[in-house]
Amino acid sequence: MAINLQKGQKIDIGLTKMTVGLGWVPNEGTGFDFDLDASAFMINSGRLIPSEPYFVFYGNTDSPDGALHHTGDDPTGGNSADGDDETIEVDLEKVDSSITEILFVVTIHDGVSRKQNYGQVRDSYIRIVDNNTGAEVAKYELGEDFSIETAIEFGRLYKREGKWKFEASGIGYKEDLAFFLSKYYKGQIIK
Repeated sequence: MAINLQKGQKIDIGLTKMTVGLGWVPNEGTGFDFDLDASAFMINSGRLIPSEPYFVFYGNTDSPDGALHHTGDDPTGGNSADGDDETIEVDLEKVDSSITEILFVVTIHDGVSRKQNYGQVRDSYIRIVDNNTGAEVAKYELGEDFSIETAIEFGRLYKREGKWKFEASGIGYKEDLAFFLSKYYKGQIIK
């Protein structure tokens, strides 16, 4: 039976192969589609991405160690009635030994210029599915906690004493993806 996580709740993950899924439903009548983008930042003990390929998103779908695979962009949020809108497949056995945390962030693409925010989105969630059984292990539903934010740090996998755990972060920002890159990556972005 799946665990319904609360903000800040931590659990032992107990899996090596999983899918982290994201879903959302945009409110009608905003004039634009809502394009929420799932990204993963693979962070070392210095709280930084060791190199640009460790930032996984729709434009870089695979981490260099083969541990993460982003299955693609859903620019409309139209899939969650039938399943997750965007997913990132995770194989913890392949994670580079220098990585101690995998941060999952969801941003609204062009949210600031389109005047979009999480107050205009409903039923957004992040969930963990066991790849071996297809069963949902844990789910964190965002609820009504955010209104003006354009980016959410949904959750993170982190390594403690050799074991992977998951925390439902639920931290909102009025920022875009560039903010997270400036926070976690100190190299030059290659375009």
